[in-house]
Amino acid sequence: MTPSKLGFGFMRLPTLENGSIDIEQVKKMTDIFIASGMNYFDTAFVYDDGDSERAIKEALVDRYPRDRFLLATKLCAWEQAPDEESAKQQFFTSLKRTGAGYFDYYLLHAIQVDNYHKYDEYGIWDFVKEQKEKGLIRHWGFSFHASHKLLEELLTKHPDAEFVQLQLNYADWENPAVEARECYETARKHNKPIIVMEPVKGGTLVKLPPKPQEIIRKASEKASNASWAIRFCASLEGVMTVLSGMSDISQMEDNLSYMRDFVPLNEDEKETIRKMQEALKEIPSIPCTACRYCVAGCPKHIAIPDIFEAMNMHMEWNNDELAAELYEEALENGGKASDCIKCRHCERACPQQIKITRLLEESAGLFESGYTG
Repeated sequence: MTPSKLGFGFMRLPTLENGSIDIEQVKKMTDIFIASGMNYFDTAFVYDDGDSERAIKEALVDRYPRDRFLLATKLCAWEQAPDEESAKQQFFTSLKRTGAGYFDYYLLHAIQVDNYHKYDEYGIWDFVKEQKEKGLIRHWGFSFHASHKLLEELLTKHPDAEFVQLQLNYADWENPAVEARECYETARKHNKPIIVMEPVKGGTLVKLPPKPQEIIRKASEKASNASWAIRFCASLEGVMTVLSGMSDISQMEDNLSYMRDFVPLNEDEKETIRKMQEALKEIPSIPCTACRYCVAGCPKHIAIPDIFEAMNMHMEWNNDELAAELYEEALENGGKASDCIKCRHCERACPQQIKITRLLEESAGLFESGYTG
């Protein structure tokens, strides 16, 4: 079965008022997705403390024949894995949670410069190949958040990796902290199929500042902001699937409206993208995608992505009143920015390589009266 061009990412699922996953809405979204001819579903051991994999079971695996869909999940050797045994156990736990019997695509999760050695230390590369030999994995690869030089090193060392998952979007295409273009070109050099994550940059490319928004509207009154971002990625040669972390039925329906019968960007549309890239370069912002990897190990339980959302409201939109409100809402979920003890656990976990401790200090200076740094 060939993966559908659009993949359903089970990372930012709809939730109920108590914070739990709205499984009934997820079931409806799953039904719409499959009815539209799509088949690729993506989750991970660490998503929502395992609730994402459980949701996959309830919304998909228990309700559809196994040959109707492709399922991907991931093993994270650096988070919730203090030793080799616990890292490898994630695979078997994921099998049990999902009830899938096997995984069509299995990934070493979020490889970065500060954690890639763990996958060697724990023997995970060989472990996943052993599971493939047993028929429990159909295809294996890895998701990646680091420099193209490290990607080159890994693909050279592990030429049997069957695919790579990369953060690609038009905003990060020339971002030196992400190296999207260079990583894309490296994967193509090694002839690896590419799965795209963060095509809308955690929602950033849906809620655009005024200037790039004006550029889009001049090009098309009807096309959604998300459509430009997702079609940009899907138009790249070698891209197998573009993952979208759809959070409600309306987002699902929007994505399907242009991906059900996907048409690559034409030259005029590519020029519009180039104009938006230039406009975005002029706007200062924190490149946070709200993946929340930074939050899990924070000793002060600081809701870092929520604080950065408030900072970006100040930086991108100059709306200090709303920024202050967003900051107060962030404190409902954790500590203040000034509570940061600079342990830098967050920076080691951040796929975007953001200097989080410095920016938290700036956030405290902006939002907390009497803060002295």
